[in-house]
Amino acid sequence: MPTISMFYGILIKMYKEQGGKHNIPHIHAEYGEYEAVYSLDGELVEGELPRKQKKLTEAWIALHEDDLKANWKLLQAGEQFFKINPLQ
Repeated sequence: MPTISMFYGILIKMYKEQGGKHNIPHIHAEYGEYEAVYSLDGELVEGELPRKQKKLTEAWIALHEDDLKANWKLLQAGEQFFKINPLQ
């Protein structure tokens, strides 16, 4: 699963998913043993992150919603994704 961004120990991943489990455009956020799935508008779909990392991830999603949607379209079309700037 391609990593599209990384900040404060949080990995943000997105991959091509046809007929997959979530059936909505989404990302995976990983932090240590934690993993959460978020829709591209920042809604938690599944899983959990520690409180601080949850807030950081949700803030990052809000800042990069357009980039996330563009990356989702690229990946679903079989094209190359692009990295998205980390939260600073």
